[in-house]
Amino acid sequence: MIEIKNLKKEFTMYIRGGTVIPSFTGVSFKVEQGKLLAVTGPSGIGKSSLLKCIYRTYLPTEGEILYEKTDGSRIDLAKAEDREIIEIRHQEMGYVSQFFHVLPRVPAIEILMEPLIERGTGEYEARARAEELLSYVGLGKTLWDMYPSTFSGGEKQRLNILHAIITKPRFLLLDEPTASLDRGYKGKIMDLILELKQEGTAMLGVFHDQDALHTLTDTRYDLVRGEYCGMEN
Repeated sequence: MIEIKNLKKEFTMYIRGGTVIPSFTGVSFKVEQGKLLAVTGPSGIGKSSLLKCIYRTYLPTEGEILYEKTDGSRIDLAKAEDREIIEIRHQEMGYVSQFFHVLPRVPAIEILMEPLIERGTGEYEARARAEELLSYVGLGKTLWDMYPSTFSGGEKQRLNILHAIITKPRFLLLDEPTASLDRGYKGKIMDLILELKQEGTAMLGVFHDQDALHTLTDTRYDLVRGEYCGMEN
């Protein structure tokens, strides 16, 4: 579903006289439908930056990000126009970032309902699905009409994940999705991710949580060595 070819990212620090800071280079891999590829490597190597390049929060310095759309056509996300990127984000791609930023005065349940309604789901059906997922991950009725800015870190992360998966995206980026969750809620989130995989969602993830890494991942790509590696490594 997505193929990365010789991707490179470096940052130019203009406030430091144009100093160039390398992040990663020569990255090439594929992610298949219904599979999760984990990107591994030490902290600071560029794993989160790689995900941001694919989501186009960052613009890659070099290389190609070839994404196969629903209609079977391919688009290079590294060079696509902003309007094309926005359309793919809205219609086909989900992203669980390490930090969850939302409008400060939007209730949690409306945050989950919005992407469904944007895709044509009726308000009643959207609310029912949002309530189902919120209850499943332990975000009870008392929180539904509250603002996420008042939530704990774990509550925000559960809402963050639900927001990314509620539309059942074709491609999902996961950046430390279980990092701030206790064991009980982590298990529920992993079950939701596994369910999406079974339904055909392709996924690319970054995990420091070893339980999540070994439970969810089909293949690993070592960002240091620039190659696929076994799960035992």
